[in-house]
Amino acid sequence: MAEQTTARVLVASNRGPVTFRLAADGTLTAHRGGGGLVSGLSAIDDPHAVWVCAALGEADRAAARQAPRGRLDLAGFDVGRQAVRMLDIDPVVFDQAYNGVANSTLWFLHHQLYNTPTAPVFDQTAAEQWTGFRAYNEAFAAALAAEAAPGAAVLVQDYHLTLVPALLRERRPDLRIGYFLHTPWASPDYFRLLPDESAVAVLTGVLGADRAGFHTRRWAEAFADCCERVLGAAVDRAALAVTFQGRTTRLGVHALGADGEFLRDRAHRADVDDRLAALRAAVGHDGPDPRRTIVRVDRTELSKNIVRGLQAYRHLLRTRPEWHGRVVHIAFAYPSRQDLAEYRDYTATVRRVSDEINAEFGTAAWQPLVLQVEDDFARSLAAYRLADVALVNPIRDGMNLVAKEVPVVSEEGCALVLSREAGAWAELAEDALGINPYDVVGTADALHRALVMPAAERTERTKRLAAAATALPPQQWFLDQLADLTAA
Repeated sequence: MAEQTTARVLVASNRGPVTFRLAADGTLTAHRGGGGLVSGLSAIDDPHAVWVCAALGEADRAAARQAPRGRLDLAGFDVGRQAVRMLDIDPVVFDQAYNGVANSTLWFLHHQLYNTPTAPVFDQTAAEQWTGFRAYNEAFAAALAAEAAPGAAVLVQDYHLTLVPALLRERRPDLRIGYFLHTPWASPDYFRLLPDESAVAVLTGVLGADRAGFHTRRWAEAFADCCERVLGAAVDRAALAVTFQGRTTRLGVHALGADGEFLRDRAHRADVDDRLAALRAAVGHDGPDPRRTIVRVDRTELSKNIVRGLQAYRHLLRTRPEWHGRVVHIAFAYPSRQDLAEYRDYTATVRRVSDEINAEFGTAAWQPLVLQVEDDFARSLAAYRLADVALVNPIRDGMNLVAKEVPVVSEEGCALVLSREAGAWAELAEDALGINPYDVVGTADALHRALVMPAAERTERTKRLAAAATALPPQQWFLDQLADLTAA
């Protein structure tokens, strides 16, 4: 055991830096993951750092079983020098924790997505799922406790692992424990939809950390409000601190930014150029009177509010016929959580409304909406380059990096139509066109204002948006949290 307890820096998240694929002959290949967390971890300058994650499928499980003591050597995968410990958690427990609680309860709670006359229902099945969620979090806490050197820094990521900080502190009170939530935090009244015992467990789980981080002050204050209302904790709002049962947890605000250097380089590679040429042809962008483009890139996720965005575009075309033949909505809605019925139904609605728009307005020479549902990062970057208007209208969002990425990549300047319920609103509001995400008519009006915005104004706004968007790139975002944790 002693040779395992060498890590001075540890990260825990549901998803790790790589996923594995299993060939028919039994060969395993590893593929680097994307996103700000993977980029951030590349900044760790510690050969003994360890990333603890869950095996997400059979190929991951096979890799975890083959690894010595569960540790995978990822040398050459450009994710820093840390090792990865991939936990082979029982599939039933994983399903209860991941689908039953994390994605069907906590995600819905923090994004305030429930249709409350009928959901949630906390019955015996929900109780069994909560038992699985606790077992899942305990597996992470046990692995982190076994891997951590005395006094090590542990950074626990996101809503899947809400209980880990307190469970880990019980095992290893010597550790410095940080927690970061990538989603919003629910308001107190909404948070109390949870059964009382679960609500207390979630809050005290996070309060096991020395520091708890959020993308915006709004989400940090919502967490503090819940601690005050549900636990009776003492809250110092000026200092952003919560004291409960003799311990104080400091709250931090770390607004994850876009990786500008990576995006600008990746957006001008040959595969993106090819997709850009195809998009230009599909839109009718070349020629003496190029069509304008409204771009959205999202997962087909309930909180992303894609259907209302499509309805707003339809309202624009119905009420402002001057845009007929002159604008194309490029909507990339990539699959998400298709194992959940709500998401399958939502994806079907996105397809149906898209088809209705093209049927109502399309002509032989003009397809008003281009919908793509197959995930393609290079094609997304091509759309960013082409965008005249970016539509980002989530119901609620912890941050929303698309709102930050489009201004960085846009070639001609892009007007940003942004929901005030996105975490990114806190940084980008001054140069975005703000909308109420529930207001279809208001969103259509904002799209029109964005389309008629003078080119010079659009260019200047885009420059300021890009500067704000890259102010805290992923590597610095991670290092700031590590520095705050180890200095406390």
